[in-house]
Amino acid sequence: MVVLERDIDEHGLKRGDVCTIVHCYGDGEAFEVEFMTTNGQTIAVVTLTIADICPFKPNEILHVRDLAKAR
Repeated sequence: MVVLERDIDEHGLKRGDVCTIVHCYGDGEAFEVEFMTTNGQTIAVVTLTIADICPFKPNEILHVRDLAKAR
């Protein structure tokens, strides 16, 4: 799991959203990542670069937001 570093407006995604890497292309050149709701519904699967995502940091706290209100 990693954190989104920028907004992706066409999918209603915001910087700080958590996603899961589902595939790595080449030698870490790009990643297929999946964004899901807390009940397991896939919101988007997108291809991102390492500049678009980052690993969790030890001092971070997770936050939940309502996707329906974001759209």
